[in-house]
Amino acid sequence: MAKLMTPLERIDKAKACILAARELPEPDSAGWERLSYVAQVKDKLREAFELVKLIQFSPSASLEVKSAAKAVISEAKAAEDEILKRRKPDAAA
Repeated sequence: MAKLMTPLERIDKAKACILAARELPEPDSAGWERLSYVAQVKDKLREAFELVKLIQFSPSASLEVKSAAKAVISEAKAAEDEILKRRKPDAAA
């Protein structure tokens, strides 16, 4: 049977998922590579969200842990906007 993770371990793993999504190399082309990139980013960010989504409703978690979980959720949403909506400098011209 798998070992249960503590809320703090879940938060740390979720932060690692967000970091991994930020570090994925962005493709130069706009074809299938871009579609695959978007799917990988969304998968990592969804994994981060799934790890922490129920912590804020846990009666055994402290207020600090609950607020940290909420911060990770908002960080994941902000990361999605930042990663997927960023533009290359030469595209702005």
